[in-house]
Amino acid sequence: MTKKYQGEVYAILIALLESLFPIISIFILVSIEPLFTYALSITVANVVFVAIIFYQNSWSEFMVKEAWSDMLWLTFYITMLFILMLLGLQYTTAGNMSVIISLQLFFSYLYFNVFGSDKMTTLHSFGALLMGVGAIIILFPNEFSLNKGDALIFLAAMIAPLVSKHQQRARVFVSAKTILAFRNIIALPFVLAFAFYMERIPTVQNIMDVSFYIFLNGVLIFVFSKLLFVEALNIISITKLFAWISFMPVFTLLIAYFVLGEIATWIQVLGVVPIVLGSYFITK
Repeated sequence: MTKKYQGEVYAILIALLESLFPIISIFILVSIEPLFTYALSITVANVVFVAIIFYQNSWSEFMVKEAWSDMLWLTFYITMLFILMLLGLQYTTAGNMSVIISLQLFFSYLYFNVFGSDKMTTLHSFGALLMGVGAIIILFPNEFSLNKGDALIFLAAMIAPLVSKHQQRARVFVSAKTILAFRNIIALPFVLAFAFYMERIPTVQNIMDVSFYIFLNGVLIFVFSKLLFVEALNIISITKLFAWISFMPVFTLLIAYFVLGEIATWIQVLGVVPIVLGSYFITK
């Protein structure tokens, strides 16, 4: 398996796993508010990462000063990203969220290709344009306005490429597990502090009611998917990675139909078609 093919396989797996995030989170948000949902999910992830680091005795990677700046920045950005998504999910559907967050590709293209040094071909640009058309169809079916939830997730999509850039830089010096453990360990006390100040404290019963979904979120999304994400960034470009991940709305709409009973509207279906086609062209 070539490195390029390996990176693309990782990207498809990431799209599948990330498509579960809005659906799993909706089940948790019924009983627990967004900040506590995020805090509990990364607590589960921390347990897994600390166990791996203890087993491999790789604590020395935390002392690599060259990676500190990027790891601190990505900790800030990733925390804001997930908080915005979880807050937004309270006001919109899982399907809409998956489509809006796919706009991270456009911000990636804007940051790193239009204004950056990463260059793309005309075919790639056409693919990005198609994806933009698909997203606009879904986001603004009747008028140019966003509801509160869609707007919050739109802000998260703007932040996503910045997270990836800092992760890519940090990965040069330390392993993926160190990057992810660092950001979760640093973020957790701040998230908890804001959660206790701003939200209703969940009871033990509240947590037990959704413990299975918290475990799934922590392991599938915040451990396995993120490990794959950091490794994929080490193999393929940020824009190309986001292009593959843009298949996520298709997976989410299908899963949401079977699990949540959310029926995709004709507007969503119409918008997904150019997104899939655009993803194909941009990854050629």
